[in-house]
Amino acid sequence: MATPLANVWGVKDHVRLTAEPNAILEKYFCSRARVPSQADVRSLCKKISWPEKRIEVWFRRRRNQERAGLRKRFCEASWRCVFYLFAFVGGVIALHDKPWLYNLKEVWGGFPKQSLLPSQYWYYLLEMGFYLSLLLSLTFDVKRKDFKEQVIHHIATLTLLSFSWISNYIRIGTLVMVVHDSADILLEGAKVFNYANWQRTANGMFMVFTFLFVLTRLVILPFWLIHCTWVYPLERFDPFFGYYFFNVMLLVLQMLHLYWAVLISRMLYKFIFSKLEGDDRSDEEEDDSDALKERNHKPNHINVSGGRGRANGH
Repeated sequence: MATPLANVWGVKDHVRLTAEPNAILEKYFCSRARVPSQADVRSLCKKISWPEKRIEVWFRRRRNQERAGLRKRFCEASWRCVFYLFAFVGGVIALHDKPWLYNLKEVWGGFPKQSLLPSQYWYYLLEMGFYLSLLLSLTFDVKRKDFKEQVIHHIATLTLLSFSWISNYIRIGTLVMVVHDSADILLEGAKVFNYANWQRTANGMFMVFTFLFVLTRLVILPFWLIHCTWVYPLERFDPFFGYYFFNVMLLVLQMLHLYWAVLISRMLYKFIFSKLEGDDRSDEEEDDSDALKERNHKPNHINVSGGRGRANGH
């Protein structure tokens, strides 16, 4: 459904210049480094008899070929936005009439002999399937600077979900999931509108997302939910391996949230005091024009580059 929506909103990929075929440069790019050092550039110059400028342009174009186009980013953000919306609504429906939503001490009422409700069963399966799909599709999804952090996040999330399922930490697990999904809706929605060049809408959603991210990930999660898993269980039973393991994994998630909070604060600073044109996590396209085109078409080049930077940012 996202592809027809991209057509309606005029989301188009930037026309990229393809790197000309060269076996030596291709081998270096695939086996050694995507960004060659200056010494390696000079060495390659001697091997293939190209000037340095031409080799640098080749590597820029080749790196751009590896980057996802604007339409793929739009479709990916659309899919995630729709999922988080339905998951959050489903979580609210599953939890709205449960006493542990309003009194966290009820999370441990009757533990470990707590019945599994059908709504909890389907909510868990939905979330675990989604995060498993994210982990398996990381190779094909849009690459970002926090790729390693994303891998750690998905593994930690799947470990938490699996362990909470096995240990019957179902109640606290559903609360953690619904808290996370609430802010992610706005993040992916802001990306969708930004790719469609609806800048005011995207900026407004980003501001609301920033507030909600801080509230849910830096306030509610550590001071309510992690406190609930650290303190309240000790009032009812002695700590066991699962108690320590679950809380350590929650702390890993919290450290990742602090890392992303720093990136978001940078973007917020740029948005307020200068000009926000991208996502600090994103791997932006590079200028792939050669020296001759830069000299002959410098004004047009500058305008196109500026527009592209805004369109490809998050």
